[in-house]
Amino acid sequence: MNYHFAATLSEADSKRHIPHTFEAPSGCSLIRIDMHYAPRNVNGLNNLLTLTLFDPQGFRGAGHRGGDTHIVELTPASATRGYFAGALPAGTWTVQIDTHLVLPNVAVAYTLDVTVESDAAKAVAPVARVTPDFSRVVNPASGWYRGDLHSHTLHSDASWTAPELVAAARQMGLHFIALTDHNTVSPLPEMAQLGGDGLLTMGGQELTTFWGHAVCLGAHEWLDWRVDRDGVGMALIAARIYAAGQLYIIAHPYDIGDPYCTGCRWLYTQMMPGNARLIEVWNGPWFGDHPLGHMSNEDGLAFYYRCLNEGRRLVMTAGSDAHGPKSYERGPGFNVVYADELSEPAILRALAQGHHYLSSGPALHLHADEGDDAVVMMGDTLTVNGDDDVRQNVHIHADWADAPPECMLRLVVNGAVYAQSVVTPRGEKDWTIPANGVRWCTIELRSQDEIMLAV
Repeated sequence: MNYHFAATLSEADSKRHIPHTFEAPSGCSLIRIDMHYAPRNVNGLNNLLTLTLFDPQGFRGAGHRGGDTHIVELTPASATRGYFAGALPAGTWTVQIDTHLVLPNVAVAYTLDVTVESDAAKAVAPVARVTPDFSRVVNPASGWYRGDLHSHTLHSDASWTAPELVAAARQMGLHFIALTDHNTVSPLPEMAQLGGDGLLTMGGQELTTFWGHAVCLGAHEWLDWRVDRDGVGMALIAARIYAAGQLYIIAHPYDIGDPYCTGCRWLYTQMMPGNARLIEVWNGPWFGDHPLGHMSNEDGLAFYYRCLNEGRRLVMTAGSDAHGPKSYERGPGFNVVYADELSEPAILRALAQGHHYLSSGPALHLHADEGDDAVVMMGDTLTVNGDDDVRQNVHIHADWADAPPECMLRLVVNGAVYAQSVVTPRGEKDWTIPANGVRWCTIELRSQDEIMLAV
């Protein structure tokens, strides 16, 4: 059986999910989907249409990637990356065109052709859907573990496979690596098998919506990302994620966005940050390549500081957003986490508590006390005791190592630079500051040209 669909889109069709249904018979041996649209490029900017597929039972895969031609093939034993192999059940299937961007003042024509075959001669045993198992404990000891929380493979829009990603993480000396492909979880069963020998592999998904992205860590089943711009749907997803002990992270909130990076900028005004508890303030290298997005990480960090000043207790994260080998050559930030053990649950717990710092290389530790035996680390709260008439002080201690020469160490209190000095590659520093009025503090380690090295 063959199905043919065609239509012409305008700017009014941008940010839509356009369903097309077809029927699969009993004994279906092949489903092939061909989608083509034109023009893709208009004056250096790209339209972006992608595909999501649903079988009669639910999600069957997605292909969030560029290009004006998308081809999907499913058999009981194989599937295009981004999609799931397995039995092809009889009934109504839906292939959805997701119109991430239709540029203004241009008509975009698409064709969608679906071929459905039922050939007994081609019948093969269906592969079973595997539930990814990320329960591995790579190291039972507590300690500092460095890793990446944001990466992609060929199952969405990257240029490498999961094994190649994991090999790169090992070469970087990371202790953990989370795979968060766009709007699909199809690579997670393979990713779960690639851990061990000192490296923890973790699973997740990047909700790649029309109005912003969110990294969901520990989420091993597909999350329906089709939400409205009002942010209500995203808030509900975040609530479910947190209730399950997983993490919902606002990703690169001040990225350049449409029409250069479609949907990349966070536009959910009711979730600034709303019920989100984590914000990715360091995406890729500290300073971006695109002139309009050069300061996106600085803007993200400033947003995080504003949220803290509003009394919100949030956690900042970093992510390479790796799409290929060059991503790790550009000095991205990693998350250095103090966890009870090297396992996915332990890393998620430690991140939720804020027991970590972000770094492109240097070590940086922060502790605070009020002169007694109660010493707290980053992410913790220090309760200052004593009579109201007695002026209390807070003692802050920082130590660092493996920094470049003549970098700048800054103590930031309530969002303002309280003290700064040029420091050697390794050292320690102490400050005593009045506790009155201090709501939060952090340490920044920057190069002379303001590139963040650790925070």
